[in-house]
Parts: sequence; C-alpha cells; structure tokens
Amino acid sequence: MNRVEKNLVNKQETASKYAILAATTYADDRVKVLNRTDTFGIFDRWGDILPLPDGIHGLYHRDTRYIHHLQLQLNDTRPLLLSSTVREENESLSVDLTNQELRDEAGYRIPKGSIHIRRSQFIRNGIFYEKLEFMNYHHQVCSLVCMLSFSADFRDIFEVRGLKRQARGKLLAPFSPEPNQLILGYEGLDKIRRYAIIDFEKNVPHLRLQEPLAAVFPLTLQPGRQHVLEYNISFREDSLQRIGTDHGEALKHLQLQLQEVRESFPEIFTSNEQFNNWVNRSKTDLVSLTATTPYGKYPYAGVPWYNTAFGRDGLITAYETLWLLPELSRDVLFFLAAHQADATDKATEAEPGKILHEMRHGEMVNLHEVPFQRYYGTIDATPLFVMLAGAYYERTADMAAVQKLWPHIQRAMEWIVQYGDRDGDGFLEYFSQNQHGLSNQGWKDSFDAIMHADGRLARAPIALCEVQGYAYAAFQSAARLAHLMQQPHLAETWENKATQLKKQFNERFWDDALQAYVLALDAEKKPCRVMSSNAGQVLFTGIADPEKAAVLAKRLLQPDMFSGWGIRTLSSKEVRYNPMSYHNGSVWPHDVALIANGLARYGYQQQMLALLTGLFDASLFIELQRLPELFCGFERRKGEGPTAYPVACSPQAWSVAAVFLLIQSMLHIEIHAPARRLYFHKPVLPEYLNYVRIQHLPLSYQQWCSFTVYRYQANDAVGIQFLEKPEDWEVIIVQ
Repeated sequence: MNRVEKNLVNKQETASKYAILAATTYADDRVKVLNRTDTFGIFDRWGDILPLPDGIHGLYHRDTRYIHHLQLQLNDTRPLLLSSTVREENESLSVDLTNQELRDEAGYRIPKGSIHIRRSQFIRNGIFYEKLEFMNYHHQVCSLVCMLSFSADFRDIFEVRGLKRQARGKLLAPFSPEPNQLILGYEGLDKIRRYAIIDFEKNVPHLRLQEPLAAVFPLTLQPGRQHVLEYNISFREDSLQRIGTDHGEALKHLQLQLQEVRESFPEIFTSNEQFNNWVNRSKTDLVSLTATTPYGKYPYAGVPWYNTAFGRDGLITAYETLWLLPELSRDVLFFLAAHQADATDKATEAEPGKILHEMRHGEMVNLHEVPFQRYYGTIDATPLFVMLAGAYYERTADMAAVQKLWPHIQRAMEWIVQYGDRDGDGFLEYFSQNQHGLSNQGWKDSFDAIMHADGRLARAPIALCEVQGYAYAAFQSAARLAHLMQQPHLAETWENKATQLKKQFNERFWDDALQAYVLALDAEKKPCRVMSSNAGQVLFTGIADPEKAAVLAKRLLQPDMFSGWGIRTLSSKEVRYNPMSYHNGSVWPHDVALIANGLARYGYQQQMLALLTGLFDASLFIELQRLPELFCGFERRKGEGPTAYPVACSPQAWSVAAVFLLIQSMLHIEIHAPARRLYFHKPVLPEYLNYVRIQHLPLSYQQWCSFTVYRYQANDAVGIQFLEKPEDWEVIIVQ
C-alpha cells in the first residue's frame, strides 16, 4: 500500500467514526420525541426514559444528554400502557396508564385497572415539565406508593452516537438544598459544571439520594377523586438559579407561542384530509425545530443527532419554504452572514468568506475532541447562501436586507472563485484540510458516498455534479444583485462565469451511456460514472441543457432509481448499492423534493407528480405522517410502507419542509416581487386532490393573496380562483 492509499484509508477511518452506529438503533423502540430547539427528549411509550445499553433515550440540552433515566412506578411495578401520543400541535406528550393488580401495605387488593394515570410532558425554554394525574375509579380508598426514579449521565451527544473517549469528567454527588428539590451535577473536563435541577411543586416525603435516586410519594386516593403531582427539570451550566414556572403557566405560554406561529404561517388546505394532516404535521415539526437567535429564526437540522444549526440544512429548509415564509430565509441568511468565516483555520476548515457547516455545543467540542464547535467543512453551503440571497430578493424585493447582506455576498463569491476552485478549472472541488474533519463535504458526506463505477472510492479533490449547479445559480444570483447594487462590472464578470460554467459543465459531466450527469470528477478529473440522485439535483438549479434534462427526466423514473416511494440516492445497478446504507441506495425526502422541483422547472410535471405521490403515500405508513431524515431504498411492496432506516433523525427540518417545496412545484408558483407578478407555470393536481387552497400568502410588505387551485375531473385541467389579491399585482398563468 503506497503513501497516498494509506492516507486515504486513514481519512476513511477518521470519517467513519462520526457515523451513527447501528447499535444505537431505535427503529423497534417506538419512541416518542419532544423537542424545542436546544432541548429535546426521547421517551418510550410509557413516557419513561430507560437506561438501555447503547440506547438513546434521554433529556438532552445543548448537545449533552443530562437525564438518561426517568421512570414512574407504582408499588415498585410498572403501570400498564393504555395509549400514548404526541399531541397534534407537537407541544406535549400525553400518556394514559393504569395499574397492574396491586396490594397496599395492609395487604388490601387493588384490582387491575382501578387507577387511571395521565402523564403530560412538554419542553419550553430549556425546561422539561411533567404533570401526573391519578384518578381512583375503585369504589374504595386505594393506598399506594408512587416512585419517580432519576439518573443523569451528562454524556456528550457524540458519545451517545458511539464515539469513545479516553477520559470523562466526574459526576457530582446529588444533593437536596430544599425539601422539594433534587440537583444532579457533573463537572466536565472543560471545567463547566452542568446541572439537572429537579423542582417538585410539593415537598417530597422521601427523597432517596443514593443510587437509584428516587422521589417517593405515598398516595391515598379517595374514590372518584383526583390527585396531582407536578415537577420540572431545568438544565443549567455553571448556575443553580431556579428558572422554571409552574406547569400550567408554562403550558399556557407555550400554547400562545404556537398560536402566534400558526397565525403567521399561510394556511394550506386541500380536499384530501390525509394530505392536510401531512401538511399540518410538517408545519408543527418545523416550528418545533426552529430556534430563536439574535439574528432571527433558524431551523435546527434534526433530532436527535443534528439538533443544532447546520448551514446546508438551514439554507435548503429555508429554500423549501421561501414561497410561504420568506422571513425565515431572511433570518437564515442573517445568521449565516454573522458566522461567516473571516480567516483561514485548518482545524475548522475555515477560509475567508466561507459559510458555516455546523455549530456545536458540549464538552467534546469545547475540548476540541471533535472539530465541530464552528466547523466549515462543506463545499455547498457558500454557493447555496448566495443562491438563497438572490431568490429571497426575487421573492420579496427587500432591498434593505440585500444592502446588509451585500458585503457577505461579495465575500462568499470571492471564496467560490479563490478557494472553491483552487485549480482554476472552473469547477468547485473539495478536500479535507483536517484529518479529523469530514472527508466528503457535499450533502452525501459519508466516507463511502463518492465512488467510481467499479466501486473504488474517489480521491479528493472532488467536484460534485450538483455543487456545480449551486455555483451556477450563485453566479446568476450574485450578478442580478450586483446590478441592483450598481456594480455593473461585477455583474458582467459573474454573468460570464455562469455562462462559461454551464457550457463547461454540460460538456464534462454529461455521459451519454449513463443518460445522466456523472456523480463527480475525482482528483485526476476522471468522471465517476455512477447513476445517482445527485444528477437529479442538477435540474433544481437550471444548469442542465434542455435536451439533456429531457433524457435525465426519463432516466430518473426508471425502476433502478425510483423505488416507488422516491428517488434512490444510488441506482440499484451500481456496485456499492445498498438500500440500507446512509447515502448509497436510501431515499431522502428533501433530495426527492429538490429533484421534483427541478423536474417542474423543466416542464416535466407528470414526473414531478410521481415523486410527490410517492412521498405522500410513504407518509401514510409513517407514524404521525412525519417524514424522517431518510428511509431504506427497498422496492415498494404492495400493502407495506417504506422500510425504516434504523437511526434516522425524526423530525428532520429539510424532510418535514419537503412537502412545501412539493406543493410549490405542483402549483409551479413563482412570486416575483420586484415586478409585482405572480406566475403559475402549467400547474397540475394529482387525482387525489380536487383542490388546493392557499390563504394569506404574503406577497410584499402588508400585502397578501388567497386563492384556490382546482382540478376539473372531466379532463384533469386546472383552474385558479383568487379570493383576494392586491390590485397592483399581476397574475400570469402559463398553460
């Protein structure tokens, strides 16, 4: 093995250690997830958190699992499960339980099913709340003991994912400064003390401070009478300050927040109730993932593994929702502009003008055991940033935002030209400058995701096909914005680069035998002649020549690529195809939505509808109709749903937002605010939608419209009826 091969093996081993281990699977666990930005919880159906080997149950805050054991017992037995559900607005987990047959201290029999227990759990402002309601339906007094067990491990999220550490900090002795409070602590190697502060509404009759830690409440339940217990858990760093409010007050504030968001989101209503459920679940999931930052709202990538700000994920999620929620795109742009790299740093792969890949908290990033505190190892976030900035202006005509962003856009373009294309061949390539960083830096960032037809892994620098599309769109967007900023020389330069890149791309990346664009060019500029979904994303940016797009549109819907649920990341005919892999044969909803949008862009509406229908049908088999990060790429089987990927994030921002881009693609609606024009390009509706109604869609400041798109069942033609529209806006319908 030569030196180059040894280095490649070392890089692959380093990259693979960040993979999420299969041992952490929870596909058979039927977990319940609650999340509110920096804080989330993963429970079983009883509402418990069990310390399972290699398990992921827990209460997490800022990339640290604080609580890894929380369990309710009655007389040392586990209650029987009746039902369990995350409520429609995603705000709380509601669990109904009853007792097994019990006996009290006097030996009196308490029949099975005598006592109803309702658990209500939710998260707000970094605090977990739980309310326990006990109702005695037996005709006699029931005396029993309720015990809540707690344990904290304070493990970093990367530890939970499977990364081994040479040393950890120390768990602090639990203590109870007050009769209604229990504090669990940990002093990390980063010298930060992290605390889980458990506050009970009432004094605890018996608080056990040795393992297993427990709060014990003797209960005397009168017939037909209810008894209530409430507590909350605050997650704090270097502080023991009490910040929680009571359960009812916190829940009221949470519901008010949700109502405000609900009212700001345009209403989408269709003739199909199941489709409406999909839309509404996606809306509430997106809200639950969206954090409030000093720069506005930002959608965190996904629970549990990526519950933080990712550049690429945030940009694509913003693009998927731009037509509905333009302010989210504005806030995402401001956030990423504020974290744009200023200098070169090989440890974080930062370079001047580069856009953030990932931002993490927690002990391991503080100690630089992993490089992701502020990590810039991505090739596509920077062109996507410029692309979104241009699309945002077209959508809103918000010149004030463009003026604030303009210096950042210029710096991003300088990065694209100077650093993104290091060898000056006109294409954007990546290679990792940090042996502990990501070896692949496109959206398929698994170490084995980029390969040749014979299965050999490609050597970096690597030029991905879809990234050239992002660069093309960035040059176009930057040129339009340069005209606005009265810099015609820059505009001309970038226009010429866009034209040159498109010509060069279609010459170098197209493969007639493959009937598609090759996956990538490797370090020797040799094409990776592999059929992948990356080629489909090329359509999304408009870099494909029309005649090649026509061939590709047909190719993508062939059985080796289209599973029946969506487009596979890799053709089933390829050597490295594995439908159970992360990037080499699975189906990613956001990927499918981008491809569908590209098909609509080139006028292939029927192919777009096939992808929309595949994902809609998949949602019907998935709990809560919540599309996960990905699912396996097995062929669709009659009467069965898609096969779950064992460690997929759910909810995942760009997956739950996919439905909104699919609806935009179906209606093929474009909002051109500078010209005050609303375009519909050959809108279509599938046979299961008789109409789609959009209400209170923002157009520009203090202006909005409402309309219904309906399908004539006789000939499947589509009509549009406006319910309200500003007089100074023009509607153009292209049939």
